[in-house]
Amino acid sequence: MFTRILVAYDGSELSQRALAKAKELAGESNAKLDVIHVLHHPVVVIGEAVVSPPRSYEEEYIQHAQSLIDQANREIAGLPDAKASLRQGQPADSVLDYAGEIGADLIVIGSRGLSGLNEWVLGSVSHHVVQHARIPVLVIK
Repeated sequence: MFTRILVAYDGSELSQRALAKAKELAGESNAKLDVIHVLHHPVVVIGEAVVSPPRSYEEEYIQHAQSLIDQANREIAGLPDAKASLRQGQPADSVLDYAGEIGADLIVIGSRGLSGLNEWVLGSVSHHVVQHARIPVLVIK
């Protein structure tokens, strides 16, 4: 059915469910599984000023991202050729770019990872992926 499955993972409950479903699909179709977490450094634009988070926040954010990759690697440890990767950039574009790089034929993603104001400000990653992907996207609710 599928040969290469990419799952977007941010540690949220829905991304954990997406990973579980992707593992199930990979097992059923003997597909290679790739997990991606995208490190996105948030900035705030106020008028013409761009405000970046303090250096200590960035270091904590990077450590958190690495812990998510470690967690994902533990989850997929039993699958042959499965791996988790950390990317940096805009989450939706990074997921789409990585899917193209690895030749994925399915993207599995949670319907939302952020909540409330953050989702409204940043936009919906899953919505962007669905609208711009050239391969099937399975959205987990």
